[in-house]
Amino acid sequence: MTTAPTPDPRTPLDLVGVGIGPFNLSLAALASPLTDLTCAFYDQRPAFHWHPGLMIDGATLQVPFLADLVTLADPTSPWSFLNYLRHRDRLYPFYFAERFHAPRAEYDAYCRWVSENLPGLHFRHQIDGLRWNAEHAVFEVDHTQLDAEGEAEALGRTYARNVVLGIGTAPHVPEPLQPLADAPTLPVIHSADYLDHRQRLLAADHITVIGSGQSGAEIFLDLLRNRPTGHERLHWLARTPAFAPMEYSKLGLEQFTPDHTRYFHGLPEATRDTLVPQQWQLYKGIDHDTIAAIHQELYERTIDGGWPDAVLTPGVTVRTAGRIGTHTIELHLEHAHQHTRSRLSTDAVVLATGYRERSLDALTGALDPYLRRDTAGRPRIDAHHRLHLDTRVTGSVYVQNAERHTHGVGAPDLGLAAWRSAVILNHLTGTTPYPLPDRTAFTTFGLTPQPGHQQAPGGRRLQPQPPAATRPSEDRNSVPRQLPVH
Repeated sequence: MTTAPTPDPRTPLDLVGVGIGPFNLSLAALASPLTDLTCAFYDQRPAFHWHPGLMIDGATLQVPFLADLVTLADPTSPWSFLNYLRHRDRLYPFYFAERFHAPRAEYDAYCRWVSENLPGLHFRHQIDGLRWNAEHAVFEVDHTQLDAEGEAEALGRTYARNVVLGIGTAPHVPEPLQPLADAPTLPVIHSADYLDHRQRLLAADHITVIGSGQSGAEIFLDLLRNRPTGHERLHWLARTPAFAPMEYSKLGLEQFTPDHTRYFHGLPEATRDTLVPQQWQLYKGIDHDTIAAIHQELYERTIDGGWPDAVLTPGVTVRTAGRIGTHTIELHLEHAHQHTRSRLSTDAVVLATGYRERSLDALTGALDPYLRRDTAGRPRIDAHHRLHLDTRVTGSVYVQNAERHTHGVGAPDLGLAAWRSAVILNHLTGTTPYPLPDRTAFTTFGLTPQPGHQQAPGGRRLQPQPPAATRPSEDRNSVPRQLPVH
């Protein structure tokens, strides 16, 4: 192993990015034309790949193609999805396909095209530590360069005035199923690895899918289509009260706008924590086409009489799990509404149980004395997507997709990627290389005006009222009604 020459802390980069997923790739793409900004981005993977285990044939993005890396902040960027199509001589086929939602595999190919042509990206670099150097007022970013086999090849250090953490999410395995998922002899597979184990799963006599979101629906449909009629031997279980469609109404989608993000960020911590689970259909639902395809597949299997051997049960929690013999899995189930319990024997389990934000603590441990946390121990994050740090730290640590507790359900949404990148770059540079709209939703979130855009009908700006105890009332005995929260 070699050690790279240590750069001079007196000549740091303006920004170092940790992780090269879609969000930091968006930031790198929008930063590329800012010639006065010096940047580098690192990722330990050998190349960009986006959810390779879920590239099921026919699966599409759940956001329009305009939610690419750059367009919603800069439609003229050379790193847009449309420019990718032009470079691949595919503009006319895409035009005639009349598809607003691109195939998932095509989005992955587009991001790889950007990652392979954008300068300043360093794959096969594992970040080992992040520290604040008070003497030089810079961050020290230690990294290990990896060879083709993933082994350490060289050690290095980069100095930066600012850092952005985009380390993404990790597959979530519920605690009752963790021991079985770790057992190599049992096919208990997270959906993130579905395609790698698909043939092994299809060979099982009975398969159980756990999870009611889009991934669970797509996997259940794929398994169903590849099982013989009348001998499907499939179970689909979910904790949610129904296999429900994703909220996709026009006004409902406005909860994925910058307006709602600003509104959510201004709410009290306890209110935010209560609100996110109530919005489950925004991010745990299933798109209408997939629901329709599942029902159609099940319906066609009844044409010759009988019902398919497939059980779909929502409202179910897996309490515990174990094995029977060498190859059989036993799930201990509880129904939320009936308060009944039962056992299910199965030969394979697919965990479509989602993802969780990776903890920042492993990277920010050395910054812990400077870090401000909320009452639940989570990092406080400001409106510019920066960690709240002690004033002794003059640099900024920005985060991407680690702020759902402060910015709401839009944090992991691809449709807000370019906007968030623009917010970060505007704040970082102290200028506005990417002017952003004052208003992005027809919905007015809350009664307190949002900066610069919330107006009453007729263009009259809404005025915040003083507390009820200090303002005059037409009826002192009237009881104020509380507005419903949706």
